[in-house]
Amino acid sequence: MERSKALPSAAGADGGARALKRTLSAIAPHFGLHGRLVGAIALRGGHIHDTFVATYVQGNQSARYVHQRINQHVFPQPERLMENIARVIDHLREKLRIERAPDPARRALTLVRTENGKSYYVDQQGAYWRTYVYIEGTCTHDTVDTPDLARRAGAAFGRFEHMLADLPGPSLHETIRHFHDTRRYYRALCRAVTGDEHDRAISARSEIDLVMKRESIVDLLRGSQVRGELVERVVHNDSKINNVLFDIASSEAICVIDLDTVMPGLVMHDFGDLARTSLSPSAEDERDLTRVYVRLPVFAALVEGYLETATPFLNACEIDLLPAAARMITFETGMRFLMDYLEGDRYFKARYPSHNLARARNQFRLLQSMEQQQDAMSAIVERVRRG
Repeated sequence: MERSKALPSAAGADGGARALKRTLSAIAPHFGLHGRLVGAIALRGGHIHDTFVATYVQGNQSARYVHQRINQHVFPQPERLMENIARVIDHLREKLRIERAPDPARRALTLVRTENGKSYYVDQQGAYWRTYVYIEGTCTHDTVDTPDLARRAGAAFGRFEHMLADLPGPSLHETIRHFHDTRRYYRALCRAVTGDEHDRAISARSEIDLVMKRESIVDLLRGSQVRGELVERVVHNDSKINNVLFDIASSEAICVIDLDTVMPGLVMHDFGDLARTSLSPSAEDERDLTRVYVRLPVFAALVEGYLETATPFLNACEIDLLPAAARMITFETGMRFLMDYLEGDRYFKARYPSHNLARARNQFRLLQSMEQQQDAMSAIVERVRRG
């Protein structure tokens, strides 16, 4: 899979800014946005899609919207992707209505439909676009600075899963097949090492060896699922800390975003990814590995927040495996970064040639820290579950 080419950023040369405005001005009317486009910026944080925040003047008021050009290499069936997202958003908003939640428009994404009622628009080049209302007064975090932030994020994802526990059938589409199939990633990595089409294996020898020595843990979660100990549920599947919007004024976690991979899966995938992106004080591409380690107070807060909202639908095995989930998803993500590095950076956007190798090294260092503290992490889960 190759990543899509980014459109020009408004922060670049004047010609690039004008090209961006022309592109967005052409798609806006199809989403019923007939105001004047007065500004647009490209968001550079995401790995997959091209994302732009655009400001329109509509009458005497201005409003901001998020336009995204969907990466069709990563999501080759965008119609199914958008069917999932529309169903999930509609369900969340209905739950908020029933609960009479305060400020519901900011607690779930608002998908802007096209003028013919579709959840996406296909431009003349065949690119798929979607549009959301920009949720004002919010921010995201790439790292967790305090245990309280971790507690709020854990509660947000637990609540998100709980709200989707009664999503009516049929089953959601699998937007990325085998997304958390750790064994499949392991086999793909082995093929990438053997093929070594970009002559990069020599620079990643120690990381490759680290993975090979841990093959015995590859099937840990899958084995529990096969034995019936883990239940398939509707989960986020990409629950990074920066996929939660926090209210700037109150610091409350108000909305879970980036719904591309919401589909059937295991809660272990969600908690594991949240732990992976919360426990270290550094970002996932930090190259100074002395700054990559597990902070046990943050893990304790994460468990407290998550179990506060998710306990009503979790079983005992799911709770027992929370520490293992953190290790497994960190291991899996490290493998994915390493594989992408070996394959020439075809999936994750790379800002420099060894970016994905740096990400892999970061994840494996975090994994080693988790392994060193696994007993302490298990003791924390037991303490929290007992109240």
